[in-house]
Amino acid sequence: MRTTLDLPQNLVEEGMKITGFRTKSQLIKFALEKLIAGEKRRRLLTYQGKIDLDIDLDELRERK
Repeated sequence: MRTTLDLPQNLVEEGMKITGFRTKSQLIKFALEKLIAGEKRRRLLTYQGKIDLDIDLDELRERK
């Protein structure tokens, strides 16, 4: 998808420097993927301790 963005030049330059990406598109795609993955992890953590999976870890270990 083509789009026009007004991005702070210093952030783009620093992002490209630390990632080694050669294009802004690579940098933006990477940043969006990381943002989405982090947000999904954060949302999953809200379920920590609230879901009973009824799993017997000892039984699972014996199967291997």
